[in-house]
Amino acid sequence: MMKTKRCNGGLDPEDSLCCCEYIDRQGARTHIAACCCDCEDLDEVFDRWLKKESQSPESLSRVLATISDRLRVPWIFGARQVDLTLIPPLVLLPVFLHIAALHYLLAVVVLTIMPISVLWYYFFTHRKKGRTLFFLSLALFSLFYMFFLFIVLVVPRGDVSRLQLSAVTVGVSLTVIFLVITKRGPGYVRPCLSDTHSIVTYHTPTPDVDSACLSGAGRQDVIASPAAEVKKGNWINSCVGLANHRSFLLMLLFFLLTSLYGISLVLRSVCLHQSVFTALFYCPGVYSQYSDAVTFTCAWYSALVTGGLMHLLFSQIFNISLNLTEREVRKAHREHKSLGVRARGFWDNWAQFLTMSETSELLNPKQSSNLV
Repeated sequence: MMKTKRCNGGLDPEDSLCCCEYIDRQGARTHIAACCCDCEDLDEVFDRWLKKESQSPESLSRVLATISDRLRVPWIFGARQVDLTLIPPLVLLPVFLHIAALHYLLAVVVLTIMPISVLWYYFFTHRKKGRTLFFLSLALFSLFYMFFLFIVLVVPRGDVSRLQLSAVTVGVSLTVIFLVITKRGPGYVRPCLSDTHSIVTYHTPTPDVDSACLSGAGRQDVIASPAAEVKKGNWINSCVGLANHRSFLLMLLFFLLTSLYGISLVLRSVCLHQSVFTALFYCPGVYSQYSDAVTFTCAWYSALVTGGLMHLLFSQIFNISLNLTEREVRKAHREHKSLGVRARGFWDNWAQFLTMSETSELLNPKQSSNLV
């Protein structure tokens, strides 16, 4: 059995971690090769199972936490932890799409179950306020996998020009660039109290961006506009607020434009002599060749994703146009109240959103509020 060394403080420079070592959740220095050692929690679960005793939720949680903590890959200056939620999209998405390409009835079943399952998991994690990389992994892998199939299956058919391919490539690149910018953080702003219209209670912002997105009993924080509101974006596993709200909208916009253009190119190539507007619903003979069926199924999948993100973009545009925050909209629906319209007007609301920055007017020094 490999021994572990407890680390109460920081590591000395001469005692740094090698590529296969890491500090576990108990603060002990251990090695990847010791992943099967010290499995008391797992032994307890199996003992209770063999004795036909009920399992306690705490023991199962400890087992899952231990497995997640020990699932690592060698890396410079210490082994890096691999989030288990990254893996399912990488495996399930290609499998389901290729199964759906076998027959149109399978396509109907798969393309119905997939969005329902993803939405259920989204609302489940949102309600539990859990942190997961599943949606970010699904979004990125969907983007790159669709682009890969476009290059491999559609471009060789000769129906896509170099200019069209360049346009799709630029669109994908801009989407990724603005995603990276968005994930830098939401930022904070302290507006003038005279411009505020909503006072909510939050935790004081901390370096951990997740805690900045969660509401709770804390100090009073002022929300002056949708740009100033910080909310957790589960789809990108990052907070969206003042500093990255505009880049978030640009990311959605470029993704939608690229997706719609890519879908039109795919349908023109696969569904010959059919209108782009009807080809998704009527494309005779598309399942006679498996490569065409895969391409057509991916076009349908992209259309579903595009529809969901289009709803997200329109909801953001609606909130900004009325100078409303997401929390105000949810509260109004929950309490069956009118949303109301801000006195600034449509153009002034957008001007405020586009020009608002972290150097806005500070709060009265007597106020100790922190903006979220």
